[in-house]
Amino acid sequence: MGESRTLARKLIDDHLVDGEPVAGREIGLRVDQTLTQDATGTLVMQELEALDPDRAKTEVSVQYVDHNLLQADEKNAEDHAFLRSACRRYGIWFSKAGNGVSHPTHMQRFGKPGRTLAGSDSHTCAGGSLGMLAIGVGGLEVALAIAGEPLYLRMPEIWGVRLTGALPDWVSAKDVVLEMLRRHGVRGGVGRIVEYHGPGLAGLTAMDRHVIANMGAELGATATVFPADDAVRAFLRAEDREDDFTELHADEGAAYDVEDEIDLGSLEPLVAKPSSPGNVVTVREAAGTPVDQVVLGSSANPGFRDFAVAAAIVKGRQSAGSVSFDVNPSSRQILVDLTRAGHVTDLVTAGARIHQTGCLGCIGMGQAPAPGQTSLRTFPRNFPGRSGTTDDAVWLCSPETAAASALTGVLTDPREFAAEHDLAHPDLAPPEHSAVNTGMLEGPLPAGEAAEVELVKGPNISGLPEFEPLPDRLEAPVLLVVGDDVSTDEISPAGARALPFRSNIPKLAEFTFTRIDEDYPARAAETGAHFVVGGSNYGQGSSREHAAITTRHLGMRAVLALSFARIHWQNLANFGVLPLEFAEEADRERISAGDTLVLDGLRDALGGGELTVRNTTRDEEYRVTHRLSERQVEAVLAGGRIPLLATRK
Repeated sequence: MGESRTLARKLIDDHLVDGEPVAGREIGLRVDQTLTQDATGTLVMQELEALDPDRAKTEVSVQYVDHNLLQADEKNAEDHAFLRSACRRYGIWFSKAGNGVSHPTHMQRFGKPGRTLAGSDSHTCAGGSLGMLAIGVGGLEVALAIAGEPLYLRMPEIWGVRLTGALPDWVSAKDVVLEMLRRHGVRGGVGRIVEYHGPGLAGLTAMDRHVIANMGAELGATATVFPADDAVRAFLRAEDREDDFTELHADEGAAYDVEDEIDLGSLEPLVAKPSSPGNVVTVREAAGTPVDQVVLGSSANPGFRDFAVAAAIVKGRQSAGSVSFDVNPSSRQILVDLTRAGHVTDLVTAGARIHQTGCLGCIGMGQAPAPGQTSLRTFPRNFPGRSGTTDDAVWLCSPETAAASALTGVLTDPREFAAEHDLAHPDLAPPEHSAVNTGMLEGPLPAGEAAEVELVKGPNISGLPEFEPLPDRLEAPVLLVVGDDVSTDEISPAGARALPFRSNIPKLAEFTFTRIDEDYPARAAETGAHFVVGGSNYGQGSSREHAAITTRHLGMRAVLALSFARIHWQNLANFGVLPLEFAEEADRERISAGDTLVLDGLRDALGGGELTVRNTTRDEEYRVTHRLSERQVEAVLAGGRIPLLATRK
């Protein structure tokens, strides 16, 4: 008999095409499926054009339009037309605007136990709810996967989390993942795959698991994996896809690299205070805080139950006069199911505004709160300014807490609200048969017809920038010094002002770092080559590679930090930016904006993993390291992976 294996290890072994699955070593995985969304997909399609494959080599690739839905002018509509034409050209499924948020919609229509999924959205890890190995990566990684290349990453540790007991009334899946964040913070999952197991799974539906898997990204985890069991079978049966079910689970006695345990019965409603998903306290501790806005929806709470439980709480009642009560349905299918069950009527009667099926407020595309006012959201992230408001105060919570607070106008424990109003906990099982409708999905064209398709490019769609190779000697000033946990939202902002320029790198670059230093773009454009110095977990959050491309476009050649978030670290290397880590933590504090740094003999030094940085302003030297593989070093030296591939044609 072979050794007992975790489910995550089985999935990796089944798709391994390069390397050894030893924690910390680089491995290459075969990719079965890819997922792109419109805020990142425009670059993916431009990268595909540069790679010029005949046709998608994956089993399934899908492009969703779910982020840039507001069409205040022509820019987003131009992107949608470009994306559709690229899908028709390269053999990719196209999900029309309004069909739904990528993650729950992909789960409904395409997700399969045992498959690998690479997505240009950090919350792609939600696919782990079906027993998939689903990983959020940069757009170039997805483009390469579509073209048939392996996905390269560092082999993670496997973190086993055993669930026992059952959730109490008015406590739900969102509180489970908030408990993980309360215990471990936003860096707790870095370098790990979280694998949930144990008897507590029996009480969690597939969509409950989606909630937990989705916010594994907030832990910094590479992926989250759940077994494919009866709950997954029931979900696929309701989607008319039971034939896609395969039972998958860890072997008995499988050993995990790291272990944790949660008694679900001990949990209570939790909330993440501004401005980090890791800033978690109990609702009881913060109860009474005035609430000005409540928003339901997003990929973090996308299921039928997540909206239905809120509808049951507000039924026959009216939201507080001080509260803007907003609902973002997650998919058109779920909206139909909710409508048929009467839950939409209950929400609307209670004062809710029903918005398009899409991400919207989660990415700052509408529903921006007033400055300083409390916005309570069932979303995955509350990084500073992500809502579209610079001085925002976003809190993250469960649908139960959100609904109760919408009625009272203050942060309210839903258990106390239910007790005060003699409200019985509703039975909210999802429909046995969902309102399956594939009408807004366009399948791939036949190969011959696809080859004749011309890409549709409006004036706002620019070409990819051309980046030169890394010089052997870098001498440049430090243009910006930032703290810990800087997010990609702060590097390349989302929101209704910036997002329409996702396919126009020169214009988007004008927004770079402006939430931290509004003068950075102008100074960078004037300075040219420069360094940025960061703290721990630099580049956390979204997978958007724009945070690497726009800084590189403005002249950034290296980032010196204490540590990097996984996806952004890989994106930097993909576009020819050196991600370097201080060997001594104290050295980071010795560098100030304006100091001139020198890196010499780079082509030889990068082969050894350790370099010396000279600060000519202070006459000091610092040791720095890098974790780049030989493959990544070659790409950085060439100016990025696309220039490297061009040299091999």
